[in-house]
Amino acid sequence: METPKVKKIFILTGEASGDKLASKVVSNLKKIDKDIEYLSVGGENLNKLGVKSIYNLKEITYLGFTNVILNIFKIKRKINETVQAIENFNPDILFSVDSPDFTLRVAEKVKRNNPKIKTIHYVAPQVWVWREERVKKIKKFIDHIFLLFNFEKPFFEKENMSHEFVGHPLLESNQESTIDLNQILEKNKALISIFAGSRKSEIEVLTPILLEFIELMNKKYNDFIFIFHSTKEYSDLIQSKIKKTNLKNCEIISDDKIKTHILQKSVFAVSKSGTISLEICNAKIPSIIIYKIGFINFLIVKMMVKIKFANIINIAAKKKIIPELLQSNCNANKIFEHVSNYLDNPNKMEEQLKDIQLVLKDLKTKISPSKQAAESLLKFL
Repeated sequence: METPKVKKIFILTGEASGDKLASKVVSNLKKIDKDIEYLSVGGENLNKLGVKSIYNLKEITYLGFTNVILNIFKIKRKINETVQAIENFNPDILFSVDSPDFTLRVAEKVKRNNPKIKTIHYVAPQVWVWREERVKKIKKFIDHIFLLFNFEKPFFEKENMSHEFVGHPLLESNQESTIDLNQILEKNKALISIFAGSRKSEIEVLTPILLEFIELMNKKYNDFIFIFHSTKEYSDLIQSKIKKTNLKNCEIISDDKIKTHILQKSVFAVSKSGTISLEICNAKIPSIIIYKIGFINFLIVKMMVKIKFANIINIAAKKKIIPELLQSNCNANKIFEHVSNYLDNPNKMEEQLKDIQLVLKDLKTKISPSKQAAESLLKFL
């Protein structure tokens, strides 16, 4: 009797946020079918699920156009190395997640060399922001795409590309904290969560600005602890920057479960622009977002984008709900000004949260997004 062929999925991510999204889907897959073999380009979240990565995720995490140009030959080598590893593994499905400039280039080569491998992508490139024409090209080598937001559907319907709106896993229900945080935190101190980024380049730029902001906060308030949410990989980097200051009310948390509970207990959050903002909104924590990139990168982005806002909540609402401090406005004084204004006006924080919940209502799905994505993936095996 012939032994049944082992089902295989290769998971391809390009940064920490993609690793987190992929891990939620894999966690659901493992509950439904325990006999699937996995290999990945992934990070700590997939690793916790026992999914081996062929190399360290930081080897492909490049931020901005100029960094990509400077590292173009390294990236090409990494793409070829990844394609070869996928072909050697010979999966039934290549499940790529986000980071389109890396993952979709790999997927295109894999599909060209091995048409039998099903290519499924999670997190559509932001064609509603720029380069809408990409859908025509993607359709040639991606068999199916999972969409995070309902408003993305028309772009894929227009090109008759196989797609499915599953929703965003970061908007899944949050459980209230059951972890005792007393050992981590001082009593009678309120928490402010700080998110300086998941890439080294972001952390290098934003952390000094954020530490200067905390110094300004300490001159006005004496009842806050500032918690930096970090990956394990970069917690030492943030710690080294904190040590260069005289700040005594800063902590770093890298454990995902504790990070979630810390966020839920926070009174406010200051976050770099990106996926994490959705998580903050879902936890019902008022916030502002910040971001700063190199001047040349900024000019390129400004020429190409066709939307007014950087934050997905503001984009979906078509108005500014969450303040965006970008580029020259991303400085300690401006951040302090906005945060203290919110903290001194609780009604303003309540108004922001109320507006956010109305937007989230349209972004959420009835069933778990990661469970729906897992069930859809299985249909391709």
